[in-house]
Amino acid sequence: MPVTLKRSLSPFLITFYGLGTILGAGIYVLVGEVAATAGLYTPLAFLIASCIAGFSAFSFAELSSRFPKSAGEALYVQKAFGRRLFSTTVGIMVIAIGVISAATISRGFAGYLHVFIDVPDWLALCCLIITLGLVACWGISESVTAISLMTFLGLFGLLYILWVGGDALARLPARLPEMIPPWELMSWVAVFSGAFLAFYAYIGFEDMVNVAEEVRNPQTNMPLAIISCLIITSILYMAVALVAVLSLPMEKLAGSHAPLALLYQHKTGSAPTLITLVSLFAVTNGALGQIIMGARVLYGLSSRGWLPECLSKINSRTRTPIRATFLLTTLILIMALWLPLVTLARLTSLVTLTVFACINMALIVIKGRDSHPENCMIVPVWVPWIGFFISCTMIILEIGTQLFLM
Repeated sequence: MPVTLKRSLSPFLITFYGLGTILGAGIYVLVGEVAATAGLYTPLAFLIASCIAGFSAFSFAELSSRFPKSAGEALYVQKAFGRRLFSTTVGIMVIAIGVISAATISRGFAGYLHVFIDVPDWLALCCLIITLGLVACWGISESVTAISLMTFLGLFGLLYILWVGGDALARLPARLPEMIPPWELMSWVAVFSGAFLAFYAYIGFEDMVNVAEEVRNPQTNMPLAIISCLIITSILYMAVALVAVLSLPMEKLAGSHAPLALLYQHKTGSAPTLITLVSLFAVTNGALGQIIMGARVLYGLSSRGWLPECLSKINSRTRTPIRATFLLTTLILIMALWLPLVTLARLTSLVTLTVFACINMALIVIKGRDSHPENCMIVPVWVPWIGFFISCTMIILEIGTQLFLM
């Protein structure tokens, strides 16, 4: 009898897996980079990014309820269009998102590590990524439990920052006019360029569908976990972005590779030891989640015969796809050593929005054939239509913006 994945994730664990992946990929690393692009409009950029992600999140919620399998995105496209090449391409794009995203997060880890110790980036990246690859091979329950524990730390860190810098929110009514862009082209170019970069901070909810084969009662628990994660992270991101912009001089915030550590130090005058430690765990969390997700997509594609069969082998002791995990870890290390953080983040966002456009269109086609399946979450058909339109629009705007700024 072939060895299969283990269906062991509770609603609590899958929710915290999603939160850990999203939080680690976002606010701890990118708020300074978004501020460098959007300036005082950074909170607005995060708000726009949450709306962009929101419609696609509801589409993913319905599809994960209909088809709770690994390599979810590729499966959804196959169910809609029946084109193996197209489905495999989408699956490979999802793997690319995991690889590039984990590389991005790992570079953020190196930025926070420099607060403590000045080690070469290549050494920090090699130690981190290899260690995370070994943890991902250990077992899904063990890996997701580790993610959940680190997610608690990540949530604590954001709440602690809000507590330390919360007094800055008292200045919001007076400074709100500065944070609303005028109707000028360059201001809105900055806002949408910042929103495109901030969108990276919401990446992670789509990763959850790729561990659906390991979730208990996925028809109910997957949609609930996806939507819960998006709501929680949107509220936290907006609050932290507001506190950061209202607390720090823009030139300091925009130039920081460890923005929350800088914010803590600015507000308290103390060494940012605690928040830097928490940030390191949160960033590590996001990278681990991406490795787990990417390995499951490789496994799912291989198990359907769309990629070499060797990648579908499950270790009998750990019940994890060790070969797929090893391949993902190697690719992540190469990307992390090759490209800078902002380039990686923008590339991840571009590929992710392309996948989102495909997934929203797949749901539109599927709903046209079977609009009321039993025991599944259902969203109105206008939700994927808006998700498709927004994803395509943001891709066009980002390409146009980069050409305009060249």
